[in-house]
Amino acid sequence: MKKAKQIIGGPYISRGRVLSISKAVRAGDYVFLTGVLPRTGDQPMTEGTIEDQTHRVCQTIKDVLAEAGCEMSDVVKAMVWLKNREDFPGFNAVFGEYFPKYPPARSAVLNELLLDVRVEVEVIAYRPE
Repeated sequence: MKKAKQIIGGPYISRGRVLSISKAVRAGDYVFLTGVLPRTGDQPMTEGTIEDQTHRVCQTIKDVLAEAGCEMSDVVKAMVWLKNREDFPGFNAVFGEYFPKYPPARSAVLNELLLDVRVEVEVIAYRPE
């Protein structure tokens, strides 16, 4: 019998504290990732350009998806939060490098983020088991 849901990845540690969230959760054929911030180790990446931070976020997404047996091409939906409107072109250029064919559906909004970073991305992947 299949579990109702499966937790993906180890504990989520931020600034030395274990947070009460999962990196990702598989529910049936879908994998839901927690919003990904640019991080260096367990610290928020508060320096760097939007391009630097977007590369870090996309690489983290790629790594977490791999833990779930997925690839970037399995992503069907992305939700993006940007701190600054003027960062959108730089974000969009880098994001496109990670989805060269068949990009996911995507929403993007401006928002004051909880940490001093420029971008956060949450994705949903579809990968039948």
